[in-house]
This record gives sequence, C-alpha cells and structure tokens, in this order.
Amino acid sequence: MTARTCVVVGGNLAGGRAAETLRAAGFDGRVVLVGAEPDRPYERPPLSKAFLHGRQPEEALYLRPEGWYAEHEIELRLGTRATRLDPAARTVELDRGGPLGYDRLLVATGSRMRRLDVLGAGLAGIHLLRTVRDAERLRAELVPGRRVVVVGAGFIGTEVAACCRDLGLQVTMLEAAPLPLPRLGPELGRIWAGYHRDHGVDLRTGDGVAAFRGAGRVEAVVTTSGRVVACDLAVVGVGVVPETEWLAGSGVRLDNGVVVDEHCQTGVPRVFAAGDVAAWWHPRLGTRLRVEHVDNANNQAVAATHAMLGRRAPYAPVPFVWSDQWDLHLQVVGLADRYDRVVVRGKVEDRSFVAFYLLGPEVRAAAGVNRLKEVAAARRLVWARLDHPDQLADEDVELRSLIPKRPPA
Repeated sequence: MTARTCVVVGGNLAGGRAAETLRAAGFDGRVVLVGAEPDRPYERPPLSKAFLHGRQPEEALYLRPEGWYAEHEIELRLGTRATRLDPAARTVELDRGGPLGYDRLLVATGSRMRRLDVLGAGLAGIHLLRTVRDAERLRAELVPGRRVVVVGAGFIGTEVAACCRDLGLQVTMLEAAPLPLPRLGPELGRIWAGYHRDHGVDLRTGDGVAAFRGAGRVEAVVTTSGRVVACDLAVVGVGVVPETEWLAGSGVRLDNGVVVDEHCQTGVPRVFAAGDVAAWWHPRLGTRLRVEHVDNANNQAVAATHAMLGRRAPYAPVPFVWSDQWDLHLQVVGLADRYDRVVVRGKVEDRSFVAFYLLGPEVRAAAGVNRLKEVAAARRLVWARLDHPDQLADEDVELRSLIPKRPPA
C-alpha cells in the first residue's frame, strides 16, 4: 500500500476501532484520529444502562487506557471538529489546527440526537442522551421519587425508563407510534408494552409532545392529545441524525448518511465511511442499510479499515442489535421490515422466547428474549434463508439442527 497517512474523522466507537485496526493490521504510517468530543473513544451502550444506573465506572467505558494511543503512535485530535473536506487537495479542514492531509480517509462521525422543535424545548431539565457528559448530567438528576417524562419508546427511551424505575423515579413514557419499539413490529411492541407497564411505567402510546412548560426549567409536558403531564425532568429519545453537514459540496454522496458500497467506499477516491453515519449497500439483502447499533460500529469499522488497506471484502453481516432492561435481554437478528407472519418459540409470559419473522417460507429476522444460545442459531438461520420453518416453534427440535450443512449459494 502506498498510503502513508490515514485520517479517521470521528472519535467514537467506530473511529476508535478503525485506528486500532490500522495498527493491528500492520499499517506503520501516520494515523490521526479526529474527535469532536473531548474524550477518547468509548462505548455508548452503557450510557443508558449500567453507567446511568451507577453500576459501571467511567473508566470502564473507554476502549483503551489513556496512554495507549501515544504508545501506538496514534495522534489524537480531541475536541476538534472537521468542517470541510477537499478531495482534490486531499485535506480535511478542522475548526482548529489548520488543514489535515490524508492518503486514505475514514468518515466515522456517527450521529447526533434529534431535537424536538416545539415550544419550550430549550428549558433546563430537558435531557438528550448521546455522550458520557450527557449521561453524567442526567444521572445527577435521577433522585428517587422525582417525576420523569421519557419521550420516545425506542431502544434509548425504554432503556432509560427501565433505569429510572429501578432507581425509584416515577416514569411516564410517551410514544407517538401505537406501540413501543415500532421498528420491530406490533407483536414485540405489545409484549414490550406489557413488560414496562408491569414494572410501573405509565406508558402512553399514540401521543407525542406538543410543548414543554416551565419557568426557566421544565415543569410539565403538554402532549399532542392535549393532556398535561407534570414532571421534574424529561429525557428526549426520538432518534438520531447522521453527522454529514461538513461533507456538503465535497462530492461525497449523502442520502440518510454517507452513501458507500459493499466495501464501505464512497464514490470519491480514497474516502470510506463506517458506523452510524454509513449508508452501505448490503449485497446479500439487496438493499441499503444504515445501522445505529454497537455491533455494526465495531464490525464495519474493521471492514472499512481493511478496505482502506486494499484488502477488500464485501461487508454483508446479518444485522444484530440488543438491549438490556431489568431481567430482560433482548437480541434481534436480521431485518423485521417485511414479514407476513410471526412464529413464536417458547412462552412470552415466562419472558423466555424467540419470535421469528417470516416472509413466505423465509426467516427474515428473529427477536429473542433471554434466549442467547438460540438467538445465535437464529442468526445463522436468517443468513441461510431457511425454507422449512414448520419446526421453528417446536422446542423439542434444536434450532441448530435446522441450519443447512452447506452455505447457501
């Protein structure tokens, strides 16, 4: 490889993994990691779970000890934002420190939390949860007995609601969709709604936020149905927006993220992307995906880094996401975007089951609760596009026995 300088823009999980992979793969040139946050790369999933709860110390979040980057000759430019990409000059302009030249560039800028554009959204006591500092500020407010409104019942919202209930707060959760976890379909949504209500969450679906009220600090949420919910604080988790503004005018195609091929490469020479910001072509699924979860950030960063080094292989995993809430460990494999029936293995009331999403004879996705080993087998069934699903619900049949002996063509 002729590249002597690899620049990674994004000091998050994907960016950190990419920098590590460059060194692990034997690249001995210059590596520069640019991050908008002042903190070195860390894992975000605990921010809405163990770290927010107070069970995990901050140091355990970080990918590497503080001195590791200097030891491996990785230059950290933390607290620094990329402001412009000039592919012709092969430079990234920064908000401080002047332009940075590259031979290969990885865009791993991730995403930012979506904000509500409603009256009162700027009041104190309204929290977004994206960074470790966000989590610190929120954690300081989680005092038993206080009233919190959680806006949004996706993964972040339901995890925060569960944590708040564990800590003794009164929780009202608002979700504009008919059910929580709307991307996983009504079957799992109904189950998850029951779990949260069983734990004392006042879950109100089909209702969003019209305004926040308060004298300098939030005191109530006015819902779109006209109800007023008194609160001491609020947490907004209504999705994220990919961080791509700095790439405008660069020639990099932007469409719900940075558009890349199955090798994580953009249409601009020498520029790649990975993680939350990357909208990549999945050759096996025949669609473009942008996945906002830790498994993808880890694995796509490695795949993109190898592609930067000239070791191209299609990035075509079975998508995988997970969430821990109370004693529930939820794992989802595949895409539950299109299906015509759901087959359940196990008992929902026992909080131990796998739900298979089928389109015709094909298993497109599976969602498991407290069934770690079976979800691992289900992931292989999704990849194999199983064509004999009748035995999926039969617990006397091991899922592993249904996996084809030969890989699919």
